[in-house]
Amino acid sequence: MASTNADTDYDLVVVGGGSGGLTGARAAARLGARVLLVERDRLGGDCLWTGCVPSKTLLHVAADVRAAARAAGYGLTVGGTVDLEAAMGVVREAIAAIEPHDAVEALATDGVETVLGQAVFDGPRSVRIDGRSVSFRYALVATGSRPVLPPIPGLDQVGVLTSDTVWDLRKLPERLVVLGGGPIGCELGQAFARLGADVVLAEALERLLPREEPDAADVVRRALQAEGVTVLTGFRAERAEPGVLRGPGRVLEFDTLLVTTGRAANTSGLDLPRAGVKLTDRGYVRVDGRLRTSNRRIYAAGDVTGISAFTHLAGVQAAAAVTDALLGVRRRIDYRAVPWVTFTDPELARVGLTEAEAKERYGSRSRAWSLPHERVDRAVADHATEGFTRLVTDPRGRIVGASVLAPRAGETIAELATAVRRHERPAEFARTVHSYPTYGDGPWHAALTEVYHRMALPPTRSVIRAVLRARRAVYR
Repeated sequence: MASTNADTDYDLVVVGGGSGGLTGARAAARLGARVLLVERDRLGGDCLWTGCVPSKTLLHVAADVRAAARAAGYGLTVGGTVDLEAAMGVVREAIAAIEPHDAVEALATDGVETVLGQAVFDGPRSVRIDGRSVSFRYALVATGSRPVLPPIPGLDQVGVLTSDTVWDLRKLPERLVVLGGGPIGCELGQAFARLGADVVLAEALERLLPREEPDAADVVRRALQAEGVTVLTGFRAERAEPGVLRGPGRVLEFDTLLVTTGRAANTSGLDLPRAGVKLTDRGYVRVDGRLRTSNRRIYAAGDVTGISAFTHLAGVQAAAAVTDALLGVRRRIDYRAVPWVTFTDPELARVGLTEAEAKERYGSRSRAWSLPHERVDRAVADHATEGFTRLVTDPRGRIVGASVLAPRAGETIAELATAVRRHERPAEFARTVHSYPTYGDGPWHAALTEVYHRMALPPTRSVIRAVLRARRAVYR
């Protein structure tokens, strides 16, 4: 662990060693800046320890279990039950394999000085780290967020798990209630059901995944139910008691309760007001379009800003903030083209506007072009035709949104995010040759649907027919 001198002046002090902080610190060091990274807990942040890496590893383990069960249809008999301790061991192995990439030694190789300790701002251009004062030209706050419990009476008395603490489980729950039907709740609910738990997924709203296309969310719901998950929507928990969660006309019994309903910014203990940094009414760090706080010497990126809770966006924001601060070069972040993925089976990926959002913004001049995956040969071969691809266009025919519901949709959505960012029209998108047979056929054929529609419109059809008649006359 590196140390600092009391009078040391840094070009950039980064507070928080998660995805945003690590990216920002490394970006600044590559520019030749003197960089200090301060982390109070462990480097890697939620993504490494309690978020992306462990959840996707557990989903992989659960998918293997599901595949073994399906193999019975091909005459292969698989018996026994899942050992959750062994499954969590696989999770820990994945974390251990990635952790060295973010270690103090790796950061030092990249030119970043690191201190493990509590950072407290003691002025507009200085921060105190475990009693030692450090001054800076600029600072980046990237302290992330944490799970918070909803205000349900008794909830704090029943031994609740969150997405942070669920990884401490060593025995598979017999009756697991997951409170919250967003991406985290759906992913972990499906994973634990596949591992053998009796899972109830309870959501206060009338449907799961409320930010997604309704018909896509409904496919995910049916997939969960087909695997034995009891899905309750419109369930507003009123009181929690040991082993019992009560709602209107319904009592849910559990031996384990997992709550995935909300998060809050990690700003406590930083003394941001002393640095002249203002917070929003919800406790997030207030930033402008350049990610500057009310103290123009201090920037913020990632979950702590409340703009999003996506790991990939945190890194982009941090790099943009660092470039702005150190070089004065403004890098515009196109928030319209930020993709995200719910890693259920099937995966649900989206970028930009939904069909309803486009209608609200543009009225009837927006259009949606959908392709059911019965028409994607790879989906047919994989017996995974329950999904679809949808492109949403604005009045000028440009792609402003897309949804993909399919295996590995998170990979497929990447090129659609590029299409949204570049304001491509479906005809332009369709000019790119896609390999066959892949799920990339879905976006390609969805784009061709729009192209064929335009070709069938009377003006275009008349022109095409006139050209055909002229060509026939010339080459008789």
